Amino acid sequence: MERLLQSCRIQSQLVRECLAEFLGLYIAVLIGSGAAAQVITSQGTHGSYLTMQLGSALGTVTHDVCFLSGAQLNVVWSMSLWLLGRQPWRKVPLYALSHLLGAFLGAATVYLQYYDAIQVFSGGHLSVAGPNATAGIFCSYPADHLSVWGGIVDQVVATALLLICCLAVEDRRQGLLPDGLAPVLVGALILTIGLSMGSNCGFPLNPARDLGPRLFTFIAGWGEEVFKAGGGWWWVPIVAPFVGGLLGTLIYELLIEVHHQLTPQNQTKTHPKLLTLFSTAKTKHITLN
Repeated sequence: MERLLQSCRIQSQLVRECLAEFLGLYIAVLIGSGAAAQVITSQGTHGSYLTMQLGSALGTVTHDVCFLSGAQLNVVWSMSLWLLGRQPWRKVPLYALSHLLGAFLGAATVYLQYYDAIQVFSGGHLSVAGPNATAGIFCSYPADHLSVWGGIVDQVVATALLLICCLAVEDRRQGLLPDGLAPVLVGALILTIGLSMGSNCGFPLNPARDLGPRLFTFIAGWGEEVFKAGGGWWWVPIVAPFVGGLLGTLIYELLIEVHHQLTPQNQTKTHPKLLTLFSTAKTKHITLN
């Protein structure tokens, strides 16, 4: 067995990182959408809104699974790290593809697990809207009161907050955290966002987390309505998080990190990409992780 396992070992570090990112988001969707499926198909007898938020938050605490890649799990975070010069650009699209595939297969697994429950609850008719709608188990849809513009604002604000706090957690000049605490803090952050900003559209925050399951529901029987519902809502949780992620990154850099006292230890690398965006950051330096 050991010899067989050794023969399956992948030598490429980048491929192994992509596999870790794939598995991490697969688990996150499996737990998060599984929690939603349990609540919705049981009509609230096995869980509540809070348990759905807990499932989404705790599903992201997969740091040990994704140790090789740093458990980025969100292409918006990957883009932020690239913008800050902490990882090469070539990782961003490969991680994004890994996330998309992991989210797609995570949704497929939840559907298989809850197939009977979904069929009974929906009466055999897979719908996006209405009292027996089940598409919301897998991806985001706007509440009845939410406009497209309101959804954009919601996602920009929520994702900006996510990036600001994640950068604070990762900022070693704020102080070193005990091993294993960072993913717990990020999970608590996601729970906090869900509890305070989840009623508009379910706080997707992650383009692949929404698009992967949406593509699955499109081919699994929900049909074109997954892209038509909410006035063509589907693009909002894909585009708006990138805007919010960029905004959150710039806010943290300009209000917090640029003001850290520079020392010989943390002047090792110029902050290359933000220098092209802000003339006020011309003397900014950053320590690579």
